[in-house]
Amino acid sequence: MAPYDDWNNIDDEDEELQDTSFFDSKRDVILFCIDCSPSMQSLHDDPTYEDLQTSHLYTALEAAMQIQKKKVVVGPQDAVGIMLFNTTRQNDRKEKGGAGSEIKQNNYIYQHITPISAPKIQELIQLLEAAREDPTLLSKEFPPLPVGKKVPMGDVFTSCNWVLRDEAPKTATKRVFLITDSDDPHADALTPHALLDPARTTLRDLTHAGVAVEPFFISDAQNPFDTSKFYSSVLLPNNLSLSSLDEDSKDFTEEERTILPESISITRIDDLLAQMRFHEVPKRAQFSIGMELGAGLVIGVKGYGLVTEQKKGAYKYFVDLGDRMEVAGVKTVYLDEDQQAEVDKSQMLYGMSLGATAADADDEDEGAGAGLGTRLVPAGKRPFFTAEDVRSFRTLGLDPTVKLLGFKDESELAFEDNVKHSFFLYPDEMAYSGSKRTFSALLKSMISKKKIGIAIALTRRNSSPIFCAMLPQAEQPEEGGWNEPPGFHLVPLPFADDIRAAPIEEACRAQEEVKEAARAWITKLCVKNGAYPPDSYPNPALAFHNAQLEASAFSEEFDAESFEDLTLPKVDMIHKRAGGLLQEWKKALMNDESANKVIVTASKSGTKRKADSSVDEAEIRSKYENGTLGKITVQQMKDFLKSKSIAVSGKKADLVDRIADWIDNH
Repeated sequence: MAPYDDWNNIDDEDEELQDTSFFDSKRDVILFCIDCSPSMQSLHDDPTYEDLQTSHLYTALEAAMQIQKKKVVVGPQDAVGIMLFNTTRQNDRKEKGGAGSEIKQNNYIYQHITPISAPKIQELIQLLEAAREDPTLLSKEFPPLPVGKKVPMGDVFTSCNWVLRDEAPKTATKRVFLITDSDDPHADALTPHALLDPARTTLRDLTHAGVAVEPFFISDAQNPFDTSKFYSSVLLPNNLSLSSLDEDSKDFTEEERTILPESISITRIDDLLAQMRFHEVPKRAQFSIGMELGAGLVIGVKGYGLVTEQKKGAYKYFVDLGDRMEVAGVKTVYLDEDQQAEVDKSQMLYGMSLGATAADADDEDEGAGAGLGTRLVPAGKRPFFTAEDVRSFRTLGLDPTVKLLGFKDESELAFEDNVKHSFFLYPDEMAYSGSKRTFSALLKSMISKKKIGIAIALTRRNSSPIFCAMLPQAEQPEEGGWNEPPGFHLVPLPFADDIRAAPIEEACRAQEEVKEAARAWITKLCVKNGAYPPDSYPNPALAFHNAQLEASAFSEEFDAESFEDLTLPKVDMIHKRAGGLLQEWKKALMNDESANKVIVTASKSGTKRKADSSVDEAEIRSKYENGTLGKITVQQMKDFLKSKSIAVSGKKADLVDRIADWIDNH
């Protein structure tokens, strides 16, 4: 299982906030694996610019450049590399990194896997600008193999494995973006079937090394891409799909082999960059812990956050070294006020203020113990605890795990129980062997019996355990991929005071004619396919901020007028589609009498409530008989006199005399 050393942070006190540390805990490594065959370098008219020619290779390199430019802002710690195959150009054996001498023949590393840097990206930008002026430049820089000769895909996957092994950080999220327009790379080989098994085996080795392959197949009207010729039989068995939770080595039927996501088949070359942006952000697990099903029965699971707000990056300090700018290191140091010396954090004690001050604590030094955490605290003074004590209080002595406590009927989970964002649990075969099969058996059993699980979860070492409901979700495949993957939604259950009863207020209901008129224009303006793609509508404020940072990083002028806010409504299109229907709805709304009613509610602004100063007559008489009438406050005296219709002017002595006279007369 993954270590939890980075979780031992006693300063993380706010467990109510969404934990986004997982964004920085792992680097993202992308290796662009681009085909350089003659078909990829053949020139055609540019669909965007007139009188210009381009190629699939140019667009693939441009997409790699755009991804790197975006990562300058959103992922500066990530790393990107570019490897080209089906080219006669070879790497120099003396190149830095050493991986160039180990990759297979006819594979060329154009850009080694290194952290995102502006000079590397500017070098690629200059190559693309030169290729824009001279469309034949790329074929000269990366000469393709002759027609009829191609690199076996097994060699390509092996080279990717070696490059990622030597140059990528071990703890990083590693992915390969495979870009090609050849649907049968072994068609010209003497024994194409003999090359199928090595490709499948090397891709399996790549997957077992923790590398995900994201294919992007280029297709056009003249040369449609047929995945059934090669890639469906190679890629699908290595991707979790259909019933692969049950059997890792299942033999797939020919019909199942032809099922591949439509998103990886690019019908228009302009869609390549758009599809890459969808696959750019890796699915990083927020936690990877064990799931205890019973005594001694533990499987591995990963938890994914389905909803996370993307925010601006943290500010950093830089040091001007003259020729370059370096990020300044930040270090937190604890100092002793008296000795002005650095204090070891492990020697610090934690306590709550219960009335005793620091001076009071110094006065009790004679009774202090000699060891760490053994100080004797007098009654009523401040108790102290070590960091381990505080952590044990918070975690109740539990280790990070999801412990299944029992089951309940599915109907007992109410909608209002979901007060926080849930996690999505998926099995982790790398932690415990057999986790997928056990996880799948539990999932299918709970779905068939319509049960939910009740569990106690501790996702991080410095958080508090929470009771959760495990809601099973069945797999729902659709043509082209998954609609809903199989797994459990881990729903944090609320405490009694987390749920508030909403006030029930009567409201005006629209007439049926108004509803029908509204349904007409709503149907016309519904989102296509009934789904909202969030990646197509980025946060405009965040996108504007990132565009400015990107221009600053590459010393470019930022044109604010050219920025496009994709969230702005398309008013012309709305009026064209449903302008008349909106007018009809407005007329029906004006004729509805209930729409003209105005409900006025009293202001609920907070006001300072006065203290209750009322005093009854019995208490006044008791104070008078005991001779303690003067101890009553002036306000209480005035309230009493007002209730008896007696004047309240004068000093306190005058008020006491008037009360005494009233009691004597009554």
